This record gives sequence, structure tokens and C-alpha cells, in this order.
Amino acid sequence: QVQLVESGGGLVQAGGSLRLSCAASGRTFSSFAMGWFRQAPAKEREFVAAIERNGAQTYYSDSVSGRFTISRDNAKSTLYLQMNNLKPEDTAVYYCAANLRYYSGSRRGDAYDYWGQGTQVTVSS
Repeated sequence: QVQLVESGGGLVQAGGSLRLSCAASGRTFSSFAMGWFRQAPAKEREFVAAIERNGAQTYYSDSVSGRFTISRDNAKSTLYLQMNNLKPEDTAVYYCAANLRYYSGSRRGDAYDYWGQGTQVTVSS
């Protein structure tokens, strides 16, 4: 089993920044690709960013590209999402997810095997 615990969410004004963290346990962190997803009220879950096992390759949705940065520290078993220039439309619950089957990250939620409980990000205008 893999346990994922997100932290770092909160309330921030538009234009501000937050850094989310996702602490993993239960299995060697470098054995899985990781992703961030988000879900706003009354909307479907959407892909935000993904990173392959060794961190060399990253992927972003068009809506966050250039503003968000995904990274990982395999020695600390932790995934990060640096979010800059936040907008009200970024308001959502953010989830980290672990993908054991593929070396590279995936934009598809059904490719992920384990999910965290989520952390709320609220951006005020």
C-alpha cells in the first residue's frame, strides 16, 4: 500500500503563490510516477501536472503551464507543486496521485493507483 498526504493548501489572493507538498510512504517513492489533479465544486476532476519517476520529464495542462511547477525529491519521498500567479479559477481541491504502472506520468486519472485525501486551495479576487 502507498499512503499519500497533501499539505500546503490555503487561502491566497489572486496573483499570489502557494506550494503544495505530498508526502508518500509505504513503497519506494522513485518506483512511481506522480501527478497532481484538482476538482472544483460542480466540476469534474482535471489533470494539472505530472512528473516521471526520476523527475527528468514533466507535463502540464494548458491552463497552468508557465505558472505551476511540479517537482519531486525522491530522497525525501515528497512531491511538490509550486503555484505562482494564482487565479480565482485555480480554486479547487488539489490531489496528488501515484502511478505504479508507467515510467512517465499520465494525464489520465485512471492511470493512477493511489490518491491522497486532497488539500483545499482558494484564490480570492
